[in-house]
Amino acid sequence: MKNTTKKELFFKKTLKLISEKGFKATTMRDIAHELNFEVANVYNYIDSKEALLEGYIFGTLDEFLIYLDNIVDSSYSPVEKLKFVISKHAQYAIAKPYEIALFVYEWRNLKEPRLTEFKEKKTAYISKVNTIIEDGINQGDLRKMDSEFATFMFFSSMRWLFSMITNEEVKVNPVEIEKQLTDFIFKGIGK
Repeated sequence: MKNTTKKELFFKKTLKLISEKGFKATTMRDIAHELNFEVANVYNYIDSKEALLEGYIFGTLDEFLIYLDNIVDSSYSPVEKLKFVISKHAQYAIAKPYEIALFVYEWRNLKEPRLTEFKEKKTAYISKVNTIIEDGINQGDLRKMDSEFATFMFFSSMRWLFSMITNEEVKVNPVEIEKQLTDFIFKGIGK
């Protein structure tokens, strides 16, 4: 089993605290208190709360965009491509639930011009998934339906997965969660 470094522990506890209190409500003093630090020690790990927020949100989004570009450029069928997208979302939410919580809840706290950049990248990501769904509909692999609605439902189905994982009372089998999520989505859009 891997030993957790001070830096890893710092980020784990900080993300959990922000998830519980919210980004705006969490102060540098709260972070220091959570870790039994002096406030000045917090700056050994982060320049500011805003830098922390930007780093995690864009790190997460960029990782998803790179993965999605590889999926889009592959020779897999639209159905298989969607299964890869579901798998990535499920596995990421299971491995990094507090990063996903930050991504889902706190992106609105980004400052310009990063807020606009985030919105544009997020829109591009959703659009690429919409194209996969449209291709699946046009090829007859997915049932006939409005592709924008199907895309909205696709993302809505996966959006809150992290909240189950951050609940420490719930035991999660990552393989089973991914299977159930895939089955659920494809019962709605599958043929």
